[in-house]
Amino acid sequence: DSEIMQVGDWAIALGTPFGLERTVTLGIVSSLHRNINSLGFADKRLDLVQTDAAINPGNSGGPLFNLDGEVIGINTAIFSQSGGSVGIGFAISSNLAKRVTAQLEEFGTTRRGWLGVFIQEVTPDIADSLGLESAEGALVSSINEKSPADKAGIEPGDVIVSFDGKKIQKMRDLPRIVAETDIGAKVAVELFREGKSMTVTVELGELEKAEVVGMVETDADSDKQSFGSLGFSVENLTADLATELDLDAELTGVVVTEVIGGSPAAQKGLEPGDVIRRFGQRRVETAAAFADAVGKAKESGRSGILILVEREGNQRFVQIGFADE
Repeated sequence: DSEIMQVGDWAIALGTPFGLERTVTLGIVSSLHRNINSLGFADKRLDLVQTDAAINPGNSGGPLFNLDGEVIGINTAIFSQSGGSVGIGFAISSNLAKRVTAQLEEFGTTRRGWLGVFIQEVTPDIADSLGLESAEGALVSSINEKSPADKAGIEPGDVIVSFDGKKIQKMRDLPRIVAETDIGAKVAVELFREGKSMTVTVELGELEKAEVVGMVETDADSDKQSFGSLGFSVENLTADLATELDLDAELTGVVVTEVIGGSPAAQKGLEPGDVIRRFGQRRVETAAAFADAVGKAKESGRSGILILVEREGNQRFVQIGFADE
């Protein structure tokens, strides 16, 4: 049970670093529920145990124990500029591992809860503007249409302060707690809205069935596609549309038709009317093909997408990260 651990508790890592079998190293639990996206990792798992027990290449997959010999994590990653241990290692928490194992046994795949909101950090300035006593919770910037949050009446501007009885201290707490909640569960969500606290009931959806995290189009061959986790929609660039936008009809691409305020796309400056010419280094031919590329990038664990955007005859590459939902 990784939840029994506290920062400062002893931790023992076991593995085969650099091919040296059955190597044991000792350290402490440096942090719990760590999110390593800020270190440049594409890994989206939000429930990692950080330890300074020496973890090196070859330790991955090995257990992280406490002093009672109980597994509290599975060694999975290190942060290092040299390639060797610098005392910053990460293990998937044993509680997350048990949950994933049970899902694989029962369903053959992983299943995560889905709320359908885009969120941002509650800064002290935002807290003061909204009348909050402290800078805690997750600020809802936008909602996926027809998502569990939308059906429950959650609105942009709401601050989610607790979910299923669990307090949301930082924005990053919400995605982890939602992902770990049972699909179909009806949970109480406490909100702060217009100076008052209120509670709504949400029936949680399944992230994997949300059509690549919020894609609202169901027809894979549709001329229009929407991407909830990125915050924008596109449609095929037809000859008529190229003429209307004064674009070269001989070039391929898709046109941005909508950008959700506060979304990752909006934060990177994407605007309706922009033309997406390339996905990475490949040409974009149709909206359906673009949607397929986005879906594969998401499934492979990438942190976002790189696109070549044309606006008023000028082209530039833009990297847009997938939002936590």
